[in-house]
Order: sequence, then C-alpha cells, then structure tokens
Amino acid sequence: MAQSMTGFGSSEKNGCRVEIRSLNQRFLDIYIKSPSFLNQHEMTFRNMLRERFSRGKFDVNISFSGETAADLRVNKEVAGRIVIALRSLQQDFSILGDVDISSMAYFHDMFMEADFSCDIEEIKRVFEDAVKGLENMRNREGRYLVEELGRMISSLEAMNRKMMELSAETAQEAGRRLKEKLCALLEGSEIDTGRLNQEIALLASKLDISEEISRLDCHIQQFREILRNDGIVGRKLDFLVQELNREVNTMSSKSAEYDISRLSVDMKTEIEKIREQVQNLQ
Repeated sequence: MAQSMTGFGSSEKNGCRVEIRSLNQRFLDIYIKSPSFLNQHEMTFRNMLRERFSRGKFDVNISFSGETAADLRVNKEVAGRIVIALRSLQQDFSILGDVDISSMAYFHDMFMEADFSCDIEEIKRVFEDAVKGLENMRNREGRYLVEELGRMISSLEAMNRKMMELSAETAQEAGRRLKEKLCALLEGSEIDTGRLNQEIALLASKLDISEEISRLDCHIQQFREILRNDGIVGRKLDFLVQELNREVNTMSSKSAEYDISRLSVDMKTEIEKIREQVQNLQ
C-alpha cells in the first residue's frame, strides 16, 4: 500500500526519548537535533531512516531526562589556556578588572563537557522503535489517502462519461444549427448538398473531443493501477495528474458550449483536489 509522507513516531526508555516527525517534501531531507556526544553516531541514525523511507522532511529530536543527567567534566587544560589568554589581553590593552569565574562563564562551552555514561546500542533500539511508530502512522495515513483518492478518481470518471454524452449531443446540435443557418441564407437558391455535408463534417471534427475523453479515461485507469502498487507512487501519480489536467483543458478550449464548459470546470476542480492529496504520498 502507498505510504503517506506525514507522520509521527516516538519512543522512550531509561530516560532516552526519541521523537520523529515527517512532513511532505519532494526529496528526502533529515534534520537531527541531539546532544553533542551523539554527533559521531548521526550518520547511523540517518541511514536507519533512509532504509525505510524515500521521501519526506524528517525532524528528529533525541533527548535525555534527569534520570540520565550527565556529570559535568571540566577540561582544566583548556580552561587554563583561556585564563592565560584573557590576562594577556588585559596586559596588552590595559583592560581593568579581574579574570574571575564570571569571565570564564562566557567560555563554558569550550572547557565544560557533558559526560554521559550511556549505552549507544540501547539508544539505537529506542530510535528504531520510534522509526517503527512513524512508519506505522505513515502506513495508516497512506491507506486513508488511497481510499480518498479512489473516491475522487471515480468521481472524475463519472464526469468523463457525462462529457462523452454531452460531446455527442453537441456535435449533432452544432451540425443542425449550421444546416439551418445555411438554408436560411441560401433560401431560394440551389444548395450543394455534398459541400454542405463537408462543412458539417469539418465543423464536427473541430468540435470533436472524443480523443481527449479516451485519453483521459486511459489516464484514470493508470491512476487506479498505480494506487494499488506498493512503494513510491507519489511522483508517478503527480505526473498523471498533470496529464489529466491537460486533457480537460483541451476539451474546454475546443468547445464553447455552456454545458461542456461548466462540466470541464467541475472536472478541473476535482483534479485539483486529487493533486493536493497526491502530494501527501511518498
């Protein structure tokens, strides 16, 4: 079943909490917010997402509660170099004041480090559980989207059948009106029946939208077939939506009949609804 790109998954164990949100995105985009001691493992987390998902914008947050609060470790060597540098600045530029603990507080990121004693394998398991939760939600949303798109494409198919009926009626009516006008204009004169029929046939061919109707029906059947497939379907469906819109635009431009113009507007409205939903699919 097709998968939605919108979802949320979370997991927590022994003070480690992982939250993952995903939104619509044309490509795969991953942003991870985590404590600095996990920086070296970021690629592992990214690969865990790439193995399961192909599209979407992912916001990942890895945090730790007080149960796993870190001990602070002071790098005295770095702190000492900072003190020496500050005092050197004082002397070189005759800066008043003392280098005290308040001065050092501005540079705490440089010499104070969080010392976590945690099991990285356990963090990976928590991350994996969050990924599974996200995947389950995206699958549920995907099933809903497929059902909704199925209803929409059936509605468009019914409109296309109605368009076929209107097209046949319009061609006959246009031919009848043309014949009446020519007869009125040439009243009392001899009418070339063969030429008249040629003109009617030419007009009918200009107004004929049966080819567009047939192609639209073919695109609708392709749309249904792709919806039944697993994996990445969003890009294929997005392309088909463009083709659906193209055919309806051509129908509208070929005919000035009110009923056909009104129906083509309804069809384009339905196609736009389909497009909005397709953009949510992976």
